[in-house]
Amino acid sequence: MSKDTHFSEFSVRVGKKIVTFDRPAVMGILNITPDSFYDGGRYTEPETMLAQARNLLADGADIIDVGASSSRPGAILLPPAEEAARLAGAVKLLRAEMPETVISVDTCYAIPARAAVEAGANMVNDIGGGRLDEAMFATVAELQVPYILMHSRGNPGNMNTLTDYDDIVADLVKFFSSRLDELCRLGVADVWLDPGFGFAKTVQQNFELLNRLDELTTLFDQPVVAALSRKSMIYKTLGVQPADALNGTIALDAVALLRGARVLRVHDPKPAVETIKLVSALFESTTITQ
Repeated sequence: MSKDTHFSEFSVRVGKKIVTFDRPAVMGILNITPDSFYDGGRYTEPETMLAQARNLLADGADIIDVGASSSRPGAILLPPAEEAARLAGAVKLLRAEMPETVISVDTCYAIPARAAVEAGANMVNDIGGGRLDEAMFATVAELQVPYILMHSRGNPGNMNTLTDYDDIVADLVKFFSSRLDELCRLGVADVWLDPGFGFAKTVQQNFELLNRLDELTTLFDQPVVAALSRKSMIYKTLGVQPADALNGTIALDAVALLRGARVLRVHDPKPAVETIKLVSALFESTTITQ
C-alpha cells in the first residue's frame, strides 16, 4: 500500500503476522446475500463472488468484508446455521483463490463467526456488538481474531423504533467503554469501533454523530470505522436511490476522515482510496502553512 505520512499508523494482528496501515484502511464490501439494500443478488454465485472480490482488490481494498445475511432495516436475519454454511463456503472459495487477502466476515452470531474463521477468515465484524449473541465475545476471544465492535440497538427488524437518546455520542461512549472492558477481560486484543451509522439512528442523528465523530476518535485508542457507503442518510437527504449515492458517500467519507476515522467500509474502494489521498494532501498543506 502507498505511504501517506499524514495519517498516524495503526496495526492489526492477522494470524501470525502484523499488518500495518500507514493510511486509513479500506474495507471493500462483498455482499453474497440475495436481499441487501444496494447490491443484493449480484454476487451469490461462486463466479460472481470471485469476480467482485478481484474487482475490490484491484480498486484498492485492503480488506474484503463478506456478508451473508442482510442487516438492512426491516430485514430478518438468517438462522445461524444457515448463515454459517453460506459464509464458510464463500470464505473457502476466496481463501483458495486469494491466500494473502485479509478477509473479514460480517456476522452477529458466534456459530457463523467460528465457521468462517475455521474456513480462513481473519476478522469478525459484528453489527450486534455482542448483544445479539451472548457467546460472541467468548468465541472471538477463543479464536484470537480482530473484532469490529459496532453500536446498534435491537435488531434489523425493530432498530428503527429504538432511536431515543439523551446524548447520542455520550450514549455511544458508555456503550463502547463497557463493551471494551468486557473484551479486554476476555483477552481480545485487536478491536475496532464502528459507531453504526444507520443502525437505530435517525437521519438527523446520523449527521450529528458524523459531525461529532472526533469526540470518539480522540477518546478511544481503537481505530474507528466509518461505514457510510450509500446509506439512507445519504440517499434520503439527496432524494435519490442507493445506486445514485456514490457522490454523497465520497463527501461524507471525507468528513469522516477529517474527524479521525481510520477505516472506510465501502462498496466502491477506488473513490475511497482517492478520497484518502486528497485528505492526506489537505493535511500536508496545513502542516506546511503552520
